[in-house]
Amino acid sequence: MPSKVYFTKEITPESLIRIYEKLWVELKWKVWVKVSTWERGSKWYLKADLIEPLVKKLNGTIIECNTAYDWARNTAEDHMEVAKEHWFTSFAEVDIMDANWEFKIPVNKWKHLKYDIIWENFKNYDSILNLAHWKWHTMWWFWANLKNQSIWIASRNWKAYIHSCGQTEDPDECWKVKYEQWDFIESMAEAATAVADYLKENNKPILYITVANAISLDCDCDAHQWDPVIADIGIFGSLDPVANDQAFLDAIRSTHEEWTKDIEERIDTRKWRHITEYAESLWLWSTKYELIKID
Repeated sequence: MPSKVYFTKEITPESLIRIYEKLWVELKWKVWVKVSTWERGSKWYLKADLIEPLVKKLNGTIIECNTAYDWARNTAEDHMEVAKEHWFTSFAEVDIMDANWEFKIPVNKWKHLKYDIIWENFKNYDSILNLAHWKWHTMWWFWANLKNQSIWIASRNWKAYIHSCGQTEDPDECWKVKYEQWDFIESMAEAATAVADYLKENNKPILYITVANAISLDCDCDAHQWDPVIADIGIFGSLDPVANDQAFLDAIRSTHEEWTKDIEERIDTRKWRHITEYAESLWLWSTKYELIKID
């Protein structure tokens, strides 16, 4: 059965709240909002003025985890400074989860990762909003909700474990090991499904929203990003991260702008469409969806 994906072309604080309300799942008690604070100097991340009303409505805490690379966000102290510079601390509590202990959760259907590693703080939250900004990455290109649920809630050790396809937990060693792109993409999907299984087993609801704007060819972790190359698309929301990511991928293909073919080539040569297919095979998610326009 196709999953429902809600969509609006309007990218405003009000439309972001409308997408949330269309999902008909109330996030309450202690709400965890996973949104990246992004690198110092980057331009095209989800800005504070866009997400502030929704985060305040949920009384949410923004959570982040440190990077595996040695830039401005690889320690909790420096990461918090970047969050302040990007105004996230002006309207919400920010929890840099690397400041606490880790614990392991199983990957129930695994090929590359025997376990997943998440932070002890994770246990303190009752409901989750996975709020992603679509983006490219200099090494692997397309990311949205599935990445937000795998490597972007990961400690530095866990990031190393995913990046190395289960070969090492050492951030200094993970860049030295060899792996195939196909295996890395599958490792990302395995990590995302492990988190979903943990949330389901502990009765913690999660919603998925992706904002597709400021479509540059550089990742938000790049302090020297290109300007956007195609027009803003809109906001996607679903209970199904695979359907949400798939809807965005399909929306890119339908843009038919000057840079559309280049973006598609980057997605296809990096095998990125495989992440939705593989994640679908691991969990009760679907690449088939019904797009419901709310404008």
